[in-house]
Amino acid sequence: MTRALIVIDVQESFRAHPLWETISDPKITDQVDRLVRLARRAGDTVVWVLHSEPGSGGVFDPALGHVRLMDELERQDGEPLIHKTAHNAFTTTNLQQLLTGRGVRELTVCGIRTEQCVETTARLASDLGYEVTFVSDATATNPVPHRDAPDGQSVAELLADPRTLSAEDVIERTEYALAGRFATIATVDELETSAATRA
Repeated sequence: MTRALIVIDVQESFRAHPLWETISDPKITDQVDRLVRLARRAGDTVVWVLHSEPGSGGVFDPALGHVRLMDELERQDGEPLIHKTAHNAFTTTNLQQLLTGRGVRELTVCGIRTEQCVETTARLASDLGYEVTFVSDATATNPVPHRDAPDGQSVAELLADPRTLSAEDVIERTEYALAGRFATIATVDELETSAATRA
């Protein structure tokens, strides 16, 4: 068992945030579930990661009850669940130790947000020597405000600002930044086809 699927922050916190209405893929759990089923069939390790900000009072504060997997997803017995407090899934967790203990050298990453926690995890994993596959159509993100946009913008203001970077552009730029440097970019369809060919 040398491969692992890392499912990053596909949690109810995002649905509890006003920005959810702008998410690039409201049905991201469908794509993630396909990857999870593919990994389980192959005997790969599936690691679930949740982002937590204790004491923050926001949607990532565990006290509010949103720091849990989205309801459509189900973790099986024996599949590790780790909580992180940094953007990447390594720095504040025992993820690397867990992967090393299982002999994992290849990682497939997916989750929310594309350019934030998922990309940051992919970059760090690459630097740690893992072979990384970034499944961009099993990630989701939101439009990103311009660096000079005022704090506390409403969703309407964010979308009305011509300087806002669309979620689609964010995903495309992330693919450009990672490909050939930190990760192989793949789609769920491609991975399913590859698995069927191997079988």
